[in-house]
Amino acid sequence: MVALQIRDVPDSVRDALVERARANGQSLQSYLREVVLREAAFAGNVAILDGVAGWNRGSGATLDDVLTARDEERAGSAG
Repeated sequence: MVALQIRDVPDSVRDALVERARANGQSLQSYLREVVLREAAFAGNVAILDGVAGWNRGSGATLDDVLTARDEERAGSAG
C-alpha cells in the first residue's frame, strides 16, 4: 500500500479533523483513510453516473410517440 502525505494543512483544519475522528472513535489516520477511500469510491460512482446519463439520449422519442406506437401495435395484433 502507498503512503500519502499532505503538506500545508492549516492548524484549524487539522484540529477540526481530529475532532471529527475523535467523535467517531477513530484515530486521525483511520478517519482520514476512510475519507480518502470514500472520496475514491464517490469518484467511481460519478463516472458510472456520467455513463448512465447518456443512455436516454439518442432515440428522440417522446412519450406520445411511444404511446402511439404501443396503440398501433395493439391494434395490429388484435385483428
